[in-house]
Amino acid sequence: MFNVAHRMMNNREDAEDILQESFTDCFRNLDKYRYDSSFGAWLKTIVVNNCINKLRKKDSVLLFLEDLTPFEKEEETIIENEKWPDPEKIIRAVEQLPDGYRVVFSLYLLEGYDHAEISRILKISESTSKTQYLRAKEKLKKILLTS
Repeated sequence: MFNVAHRMMNNREDAEDILQESFTDCFRNLDKYRYDSSFGAWLKTIVVNNCINKLRKKDSVLLFLEDLTPFEKEEETIIENEKWPDPEKIIRAVEQLPDGYRVVFSLYLLEGYDHAEISRILKISESTSKTQYLRAKEKLKKILLTS
């Protein structure tokens, strides 16, 4: 749960605060747990929602722009024997993404939410979620190539 909070908040202290708040919320609302999903999934939902609420309260600029022009995805080519960057470099690159990109990227790729779920959680359109994810991937590639 800490990793989820840390990826979304991009700050250890905020992630620790969110985690503490989430566990408190969890125990306070234990009677509302309906057993229709695993306890861990329910707790993760609380953590994700608390992160999003904190980001909104913090007046972070969650950059969710409605598309005016469609994002053109480049054909991905796999180069054999391509050297992958080390994981620490990737983590640092993800931390450099703008908040909106990082949140969608983390929810989709790392937490396994689909774009419909992300659009409901963040109150954005599904196409905005998809575009933010694609733009996050492109920005991440640029960051990794220039560092």
